[in-house]
Amino acid sequence: MPDKHDFEILKADWNKLVEKLNVQFDSELDLQGIIFLIGVQELGRGAQKFSKDEKQDLMHIATCKLLSYYGLYELRGIDQQGWPVWELVKKMPPLSLKEQDILLKNCVIEYFRDEGIYEI
Repeated sequence: MPDKHDFEILKADWNKLVEKLNVQFDSELDLQGIIFLIGVQELGRGAQKFSKDEKQDLMHIATCKLLSYYGLYELRGIDQQGWPVWELVKKMPPLSLKEQDILLKNCVIEYFRDEGIYEI
């Protein structure tokens, strides 16, 4: 587990990112909303109307992309409809809900840094 200093850095970076996204999208985004945005970005089709199933698929795409930073998923290609196909290559160790939240927030911050979308 990260130490208290790491938590403070994560919290500061997370708050800065959320603030930037909330201004850009004129919304109050939480972790799930940001994961959805990452899914839309990864699909690469821009903003559009998505069905309930497609929204779930977008969340899955984003989660796979984020967990790929820890070597848990690998991109295998694109399906016939143009959607990314991810494969689980390593099981995630058991984590508490708080640990899962921290892991995903770290991945989200890393995603935005890697993609050059926001300087955090």
